[in-house]
Amino acid sequence: MSDVSVSLGANKYGKAENRVVRIYRDTPRHEIVDLNVTSQLRGAALADCYLSGDNSFVVATDTQKNTAFAFAKLYGIPSPEEYLLRLAEHFVTAFDWIDGGLWQAQQYEWERILVDGRAHDHSFVRTGRATRLAAVQVVDGQTHVMGGIADLVVLKSTGSEFAGFPRDQYTTLAETDDRILATSVTGRWRFLPEAVEAGIDYNGLYAEVSAVLLSTFATVHSLALQQTLFAMGKAVIQARPEITEVRFAMPNRHHFLYDLAPFGLENPNEVFLAADRPYGLIEGTVTRDGAEPAPDAWLDIPASG
Repeated sequence: MSDVSVSLGANKYGKAENRVVRIYRDTPRHEIVDLNVTSQLRGAALADCYLSGDNSFVVATDTQKNTAFAFAKLYGIPSPEEYLLRLAEHFVTAFDWIDGGLWQAQQYEWERILVDGRAHDHSFVRTGRATRLAAVQVVDGQTHVMGGIADLVVLKSTGSEFAGFPRDQYTTLAETDDRILATSVTGRWRFLPEAVEAGIDYNGLYAEVSAVLLSTFATVHSLALQQTLFAMGKAVIQARPEITEVRFAMPNRHHFLYDLAPFGLENPNEVFLAADRPYGLIEGTVTRDGAEPAPDAWLDIPASG
């Protein structure tokens, strides 16, 4: 087998999950931004490190980590998207052999602790409704910016059906016109490049998109989770002209009606078994008609989280 030849394929490297917390102390009323940041670099010159162990062009992962923390101090974190854009610009300009990379962030939300009904100036409690996502991708000189949300767990106790699917000898699932619909939404949206250049209120947009996702899930009478997914993506694109594409991953969190008949009890859609696995996994993309596709934007972006 010594005559088998191999080549190095796609690669990137960096420092993952840097827990960057920025406290703003300009006034007695402090502000907090809490990120989990991953920086990864690409470049043709990096091949020598993989092939021969030559580190001449390797920007150490520790350097990437330190830069992430230093930039949090130097420039602050006005939004995770703007922070990642600044990191991306730095690495592809400061090191001319670095021609691209992927920078990602998860943002954890905090709210002020109430003391005697008033929000405290410098004490916070973590909120757990969802995690904000952001990513910046640089490929072939093009910069792509994505926002997103993960762990948005939603449930509706009615207003959902599932029927009309094909049946064979292995089908046991009963049709229903009234079921619980529950999922944990991961959604990522890609911004139009011209909108990024013009400037986007990323924080305000995230708040609006989150509200649109929730209201659409609540109000659409669902015939399938796939239908709900498309309706949510369509609503987001219609609400914000800056967004050209939305990608979703939605595990179906099944709730099965529990059989109480052995105990002499009726169960008219009131008591359910929540099953965490196996689960249906629904994924889909909704795009703005006429928008330029950008497959490189999604290179190595995880489908969930």
